[in-house]
This record gives sequence, C-alpha cells and structure tokens, in this order.
Amino acid sequence: MSGGGKNGDGKSGAAKSRPRRAGIGAVPRSIEPPGWPRPKGYSNGRLAPAGARLLTIAGQVGWDERERLVGSDFAAQFGQALKNVRAVLEAAGGAPEHLLRLTYYVTDKTEYVGALAEVGERYRAVLGRVFPAATLIEVKGLVEPGAKVEIEATAALPPDPPDHTVAPPRPAAP
Repeated sequence: MSGGGKNGDGKSGAAKSRPRRAGIGAVPRSIEPPGWPRPKGYSNGRLAPAGARLLTIAGQVGWDERERLVGSDFAAQFGQALKNVRAVLEAAGGAPEHLLRLTYYVTDKTEYVGALAEVGERYRAVLGRVFPAATLIEVKGLVEPGAKVEIEATAALPPDPPDHTVAPPRPAAP
C-alpha cells in the first residue's frame, strides 16, 4: 500500500476522510490513506473532532443484564457483547457514530471466521453502518467461563451532551 498519488479530491498525498460535521454534535471521521483499498467492515483510522470527550468501554462479553451468557453460539455472544458496548456508550450520552475503535478478543479465530456472515448481520443490527478502527485478537481464554468473545471500545463523545447525567464516581474502597 502506497501513500502517494491523488486521493479523489484533487489533492496529492493527503489522507482521504469522510466530510466533517461541524459543531457540538461533530462525530469522528474515518481516515484512509490515499491509494489504499477501502477496508470492509472497519476503518484504518478514526479522527476524533476537537473538543470531544474520550470514553473508554471495558471489555464486554455476551451476557445479559443479570450476567448470564446468552448461550454457547458465537454469533449470539458477539451480538450481545455489541449490545452491551452500545448500552455503555448510550449511558454516557453517545451513539454508534461516536465510536473510534473496537477490539475483539476471541477464543477461536476459526469459529469467528465460520460465523462471519451472521456476525456481520448482528453487527449491522446493533451498530448500523458505522465502521470504527478495529482489531481482532485470538486469546487462550477469557475470564468469564464459556465466553467466546469480548469487545472493548473507545469513543469520542460531543463536548456538551444535552440533558445527560453521568453517574458520579464510586467512592474509594476502604
């Protein structure tokens, strides 16, 4: 992949990106180096707008609000883990378009690849056509017994969310 040449806007050598929305509701934009093929299902980079608040979302597994896995099916766990990521994102006043990065930890890459069509359907059902920078890492195991996938995320939220209250910090442990 080379970095030279025209990028479609007549400028030579500048990175391609989607149009930027100005104002408080500005969202991160995808960055793709000139001449690189457009990635499928992710972005090579995401740029947070100036003044955004950074939200880091801990790894979420495929369990429900009572911390019970939704089953042993990979795609079902994947879909629920994404729903959990979205729930945390929305609790902070964000939406899928604010996502900068997703990291997928899977216990079996072959199972992930085998379920890719259904994983894609569940992804689009939860996050739509937002494609943050993403990385997949195969791991020996996850902390939760039976969990096959864990997803962590980073988002850039608008600076002043309307009518939103963030939970107060937890008191320090004694």
